[in-house]
Amino acid sequence: MADEDHNLIPTDYPDLLADLKGRIHSARMRATLAANAELTLLYWDIGHAITKREQEQGWGAKVIRRLSVDLRLAFPDMKGLSPRNLLYMRQFAEAWPDRAIAQQAVAQIPWGHNVRLLDKVTDPDTRLWYAQKARLHGWSREILGMQIETRLHERQGKAVTNFDATLPAPQSDLANALLKDPYLFGFLGLEDEAQEREIEKALMHHLRDFLLELGVGFAFVGNQYRLEVGGDEFFIDMLFYHLHLRCFVVVELKAGAFKPEYAGKLNFYLSAVDDRVRHTADGPSIGLLLCREKNRVLVEYALRDIQKPMGVSAYQLTESLPENLKGKLPTVEELEAELEAQK
Repeated sequence: MADEDHNLIPTDYPDLLADLKGRIHSARMRATLAANAELTLLYWDIGHAITKREQEQGWGAKVIRRLSVDLRLAFPDMKGLSPRNLLYMRQFAEAWPDRAIAQQAVAQIPWGHNVRLLDKVTDPDTRLWYAQKARLHGWSREILGMQIETRLHERQGKAVTNFDATLPAPQSDLANALLKDPYLFGFLGLEDEAQEREIEKALMHHLRDFLLELGVGFAFVGNQYRLEVGGDEFFIDMLFYHLHLRCFVVVELKAGAFKPEYAGKLNFYLSAVDDRVRHTADGPSIGLLLCREKNRVLVEYALRDIQKPMGVSAYQLTESLPENLKGKLPTVEELEAELEAQK
């Protein structure tokens, strides 16, 4: 009987099952996000009400403590009504005085993320920038904290590139926004005197950290990637594929300051990758030259007449975080979760 029932299952049943699983997963995700948004807006309403009465009636800390007691008595199953969290609600409403903006900008990320933003970021525009990035990339709270501490907003999109001249407008804007300057490799534990192969080896050993620092969308292809051109062998330091740009990214690492001839060699590698590795559906390959330091004027002159898209950034090897933050970087599990969210 079981065999007969099995034989009655249509051949397209696996496709139907996969489709329904996807729909259920998406619906549950939307429900979770909606519930999170409603809770965050409720916190805004509570904070706004407290702020308004403080301004009109001179409420103090004693009133908030009493309010916490009474609310927890009324809603014993509800978490988040402690005096400390009520103070965060007040701060949250003060930080986002327009409820509509709060609904669009920060209600889509967890409350814990908003608390981290309130604690770490004072400038409203910068706070909004991190909120939007956290939502877009699915950052965990610890990843968000690390990005704030390393001042990602000051580094993102700061590389010197020729993308505007070598890529079409939509792709050039995205490519420019993806590159940073400087890149922070403090997680390697190396001194400033480290040589290229030593740095490259350490980056491969800490690949997850390296991918996180590179940013969303980078997929590792290989290091010392072999190319044969004209009967000679050449080896690219690191080759990546970017899932959003749909193109290969050639990364060359230099232990010293930028020299104009480095751009010529990278240009050669890009031509070889485009000719021998790139699929017809892929976009033009992009080059990223990482140097210990760079003279911006020299870089701009070196890239001016090069037809292949490339950028130049500096990197730092020494630990960039203050002493009191060492040991508080994300765990391996959190990094893995972050990388999973990027897929």
